[in-house]
Amino acid sequence: MVAKINLQFKTMKSFYREYTTVFVTALSVYLNSLNGDFVHDDLPAIVRNQDVLGTSSVSQILLNDFWGTPMSHATSHKSYRPLTVLSFRANNFVSGLQPLWFHASNVVLHAIASVLFTRLVLVVVGLEQRYAMLAGLLFATHPVHTEAVAGIVGRADILACIFFLLSFLTYHDVSWKCRGHMVISFIMALCAMLAKETGVTVLLVNLLYDAYVCWHPIKRATIELKWNEDALQFSRRASKVLLVICVLLLYRLIIMHGSLPSFLPQDNPAAANPCPQTRLLTFCYLAVFNVWLLLCPSHLSHDWQFGSIPLVTSLGDVRNFATCLLFVSCFCVVYKSVADLEHHRSAPLVIGGLLVAIPFLPASNLLFTVGFVVAERILYIPSMGLILLLAYGAQILHSRRRKLLIFASYFLLVIFSVKTISRNYDWSSRQSLIKADLRTLPHNAKMHYNWANYLREDGSKDALAEHHYFEALRLWPAYSSAYNNLGTMLMQHSVYEAETYFLKAISYNPNHSNAYFNLGQVYRKLNRTQEAIEALEKCIASNRNYVPAYLLLAKLCNKPFHLTDRLYNVVLRIHPSSPDHLAYYADWLRSQYRYQRATKIYEKSLGIDFRHRDSILGLAQSLRLQGQMARLHQLILRWQVILNKRAHHSKGPLVYSGDLYITRWDEYKQGQITSIPAETRLSSSSNSRIIPCANIQLSGNLLSKSVSGTADLSAASESTPCVQSAHSEHLSIPQSSNFKPG
Repeated sequence: MVAKINLQFKTMKSFYREYTTVFVTALSVYLNSLNGDFVHDDLPAIVRNQDVLGTSSVSQILLNDFWGTPMSHATSHKSYRPLTVLSFRANNFVSGLQPLWFHASNVVLHAIASVLFTRLVLVVVGLEQRYAMLAGLLFATHPVHTEAVAGIVGRADILACIFFLLSFLTYHDVSWKCRGHMVISFIMALCAMLAKETGVTVLLVNLLYDAYVCWHPIKRATIELKWNEDALQFSRRASKVLLVICVLLLYRLIIMHGSLPSFLPQDNPAAANPCPQTRLLTFCYLAVFNVWLLLCPSHLSHDWQFGSIPLVTSLGDVRNFATCLLFVSCFCVVYKSVADLEHHRSAPLVIGGLLVAIPFLPASNLLFTVGFVVAERILYIPSMGLILLLAYGAQILHSRRRKLLIFASYFLLVIFSVKTISRNYDWSSRQSLIKADLRTLPHNAKMHYNWANYLREDGSKDALAEHHYFEALRLWPAYSSAYNNLGTMLMQHSVYEAETYFLKAISYNPNHSNAYFNLGQVYRKLNRTQEAIEALEKCIASNRNYVPAYLLLAKLCNKPFHLTDRLYNVVLRIHPSSPDHLAYYADWLRSQYRYQRATKIYEKSLGIDFRHRDSILGLAQSLRLQGQMARLHQLILRWQVILNKRAHHSKGPLVYSGDLYITRWDEYKQGQITSIPAETRLSSSSNSRIIPCANIQLSGNLLSKSVSGTADLSAASESTPCVQSAHSEHLSIPQSSNFKPG
């Protein structure tokens, strides 16, 4: 008995060494990712996501998708990952929007996932300790994981993997089994699904491996047509697993509100191709390409869309040979596993094959169409299967090629680590990421488009940005967003040429809300007011939450009063707590001589942000026009305190029109001057260059749908159009966050 306890203690001590080595290695190779910024999908999913920033209620996270858009909304991506969003929200609550702590959380979670995978290989699969540790180290250092670890939104895949492994270990690890272990396994599977949709596949993996382990009693019960105890217990477990799968899938369908996400043809060209043969051959080759990324991750990219991988259009394409080779390899693994069912000597093959194939199914386009061609982060869980097969193969060859295997293992670990560290630098900033991936995929139209966006924002390289926009259009002639951004570049110089590009963008994408809005701005500059209104109506029709369109439309439709008032109310239904929008509305009310109502709106805005400059300025003028001098003086004193605090923090005086107005008002109140100089009066938001239409006729259903559709509007984010835009690096001028009517 004592000897048995000592043996268990030695084993645990040895396992502790394996776990520590893997954990420290996983941390080490990603240390340089801690200096990274928010890049790519981090911006819409974290920086501009109200669910992460904490401005929305926690319960709203259960109703919104990963990007903060309501799942019921037509523009929702339908990616439902509330557990991941909650982890982002916790990060923001503890440390604010500091990228360091978001990255640190990802790195620690990756190290935990690496240790759990090592545990699976050691205890469930039963590989020797040195090869189990090799598998854990390969997983910890694999370069294909950089998108999931160095890219903050990749946390969804890491969390899903952790709960995936916890569910599997709770189900199959004998030392983890306890009373109610099945319930715990189901809870972990639910958490995996709520972290990312692919996590639910662990239930199918659990069931299939359970069937493999219980093959003997199942076979005997089938032959004898009589249930034995082991077969009966398996049938009970299988029934529970199948029931949970059905319940979770039903819940997932309900939360999608009966609709699937819609994707553009360039997101997944093969799925949009009308030829069945092309679709089938390309989808099969994409599976080969993903396996190749796991075997040889030399060329990595954050985006493989827009022609990065040409379609396989004929049987004579040489890439079909690689597809056949993969299918032959899969057949050999399956045949070996089935042939060895009686002896159970191929557990590594079975588990490895299940871990590769089952979690990859949702991304394979076989069950449903996905919105990407290749995504490296979705290989985070399937990579465990291939790494397990490699470690198992090394264990088999150990006796014959020991020295060669040791050298190859160290060499592979060094190569993986160097590549991972190097790739982390690519993910450190938006500039480095796009520039690196443009070198990898120079024939990717989206890379040129994203690089042009970056150059354009730099402000001094417009000519080079224009070159890359045209290169993107050469590679993908129907790239509507490239036309849109070309138009925005030309708006300051050639309005008519800008109009041409916006119209081209709309011709290729009739629902391009940014292009409609920019076209409305062009017509506004040309004083073609009715055409501007029509363009803005179409913008709103394509996106009911496009706030800048409502604001500009309200400015153009200055009369009648009730029409403009309803437009501003739609904006406030979308964003009831925005001080900017409340100030816009109050400014307009003041211009219509509705001083009392304007005063209430200004006060409501200041109740949200008591330092809001436009609201203070507007309220001061509104009070002055009503002759409420005592309240005005209190407001001025309050504002002066705020200004003094700002000047103190900035270590210098802040002088702008508001300071001048306050100073002269105090002089006026003391009788030192008799009137406020015109140059220091509060500026109105009106713009004399705009010619408003006095008798506007809008589409009959525009406001009725906008006002009545409060369920969609109330919870929507102003950045809803920007979510898709930022996700694809689309830009529009001006951005919705800083647009001010007039």
